[in-house]
Parts: sequence; structure tokens; C-alpha cells
Amino acid sequence: MMELCKILPEDLKTLQKISRETFIETFGKENTEEDLRKYLEEDLGEKKLLEELMHPHSHFFFSLAEGKITGYMKLNEQSAQTEKGHENAVELQRIYVYKEFKGRGIGKFMMESALSFAMDHHAPYLWLGVWEKNTAAISFYEKLGFVKFSEHIFLLGEDAQTDYLMKKEL
Repeated sequence: MMELCKILPEDLKTLQKISRETFIETFGKENTEEDLRKYLEEDLGEKKLLEELMHPHSHFFFSLAEGKITGYMKLNEQSAQTEKGHENAVELQRIYVYKEFKGRGIGKFMMESALSFAMDHHAPYLWLGVWEKNTAAISFYEKLGFVKFSEHIFLLGEDAQTDYLMKKEL
């Protein structure tokens, strides 16, 4: 059985651990050690994660299966969003599943939960950013009805990477 569990400030160490481990699993081979190290320290450091956790319009959730943490996601509303102009929508900023749990429907379960969250908050659409080179994720999002509507730069360490912005109308 799969379920979501709201991440609380007291879960900070666990959140940091899963954030770093899943990021390295997903992007470690395609990026330099230096860029990864800088991103992990600055963007997934305790101070930054705690600030995000404490933001009233950011919502973190662990995904659980059989009592084990299998992944996590972060949803942003209003001022917590990473791009201006989507204040009425909901942003899915992060969605990660541990490699060992991929292929079990966990990503789809989390995405359906994110869509439900957005609908419950009367958002006109759910949007996200995805690295242009992450073809597996792009394909996953397209199968769920997301379409590309723009691009932005995502800074990973010193490397300016292009993210596709995708959305699903609700």
C-alpha cells in the first residue's frame, strides 16, 4: 500500500538525506562532481531546506510503501513558486523516487496526489520544470498529459542548464 506523509521540520535530516541521495542517483552521472557538490551544499543544505520547509506555501511529502520511504515531492503555491506569473497555479518543484523503487507505480501515485492537491486548491493547472536531457521524465510527464509551455535556466553549481516548463490543465 502506498501513502503520502507530510514532512515536518523535525524530519529535516531525513529530508536532506533523501534529497541528496535521489538527486545524485538521478543526475550524478551527467554532471561534474564540483557542480553536484555545490548544488548539494547550497540548495540541499540544512539551512535552505529548513527555510523551504517553514515557508507557508511550500508542502513536502514523503511517499511510503510498506512503511519504507520510497521518495518525496515538494509542491509550491503562491509566493513559494520558483517562477513568477503562476500564482494561481501549483508548482511541482521536486518529485523523486529512489532507484530501487522505480517501476512500481510510485511516481504515478505521487503525481496523482500532486494533481489532487492542485485541484483541491482550485488551481487552473499544475506545472513543473524538467531538465531537457531527462528524456525518461519528459516522457513520463507527457504520458500524464503535461505539455511544454516554456523554458528556463536551472543553475546546477556553475552549469546553466535548460529546463522545460511543462503544465497540465486541470
